[in-house]
Amino acid sequence: MTELNVNIDHVATIRQARKADYPDPVWAAALAELAGADGITCHLRIDRRHIQERDLRILRQTVRTKLNLEVSTAQDPLGVAMEVGPDIVTLVPERPEELTTEGGLSVTHNRDAITNAVNLLGERDIRISVFIDPSIDQIKAAHEIGIKMIEINTTRYVEAPNADTRRKEYGQVMDAVRLAEKLKMRIAAGHALDYKNVGPIAAIPQVTELNIGHAVIARAVLVGMERAVREMIEAIRLGEPPAA
Repeated sequence: MTELNVNIDHVATIRQARKADYPDPVWAAALAELAGADGITCHLRIDRRHIQERDLRILRQTVRTKLNLEVSTAQDPLGVAMEVGPDIVTLVPERPEELTTEGGLSVTHNRDAITNAVNLLGERDIRISVFIDPSIDQIKAAHEIGIKMIEINTTRYVEAPNADTRRKEYGQVMDAVRLAEKLKMRIAAGHALDYKNVGPIAAIPQVTELNIGHAVIARAVLVGMERAVREMIEAIRLGEPPAA
């Protein structure tokens, strides 16, 4: 079954809103793992708006599944990643004014920066993934510089305004998946996925893992982390292709 990595950033967002010491994303990660999550994801932003270095260092000591760290190609977060040594580093775009990641990282426009990050992280033998839009050109470019794992941005599929557009966007995702499989890449997916729309993405056999945060944390506020995670795992297990 497709694995679920729970992104705990928004637990830290709640904490940072009051500059308090709770809720603690480290506790949230432990609860997510107890509920069956296959991994924990977090994003160390340059401005440290939610996850802090303290969180990351404790997560590295306590996460028992796998720790996926999202960072930009800037030297500051890359340096922290090198020191902490997560299981996976996912390279993502980052703009100071954005509310959330707004699109995939353009490999074609950031080839040198990505290559530098790959070389640095390779010194620590850290697995590297790149968060990219479902684009044939981007996947080819990632393959050319030695990227062996990608995370496909599912935002356009999720936010499609009607059924016809959604089918088109799903087709783009499938085209990207087929090429990545042909190039022997490991394939993850994520962004904007929730309990209602995750099924068709989870049904793609080549997609081995999903990174989901906002939907799970929003649900956890109402029903608790363990139930929220279990319900997402069930939604993934029941994943069905889109209607014809």
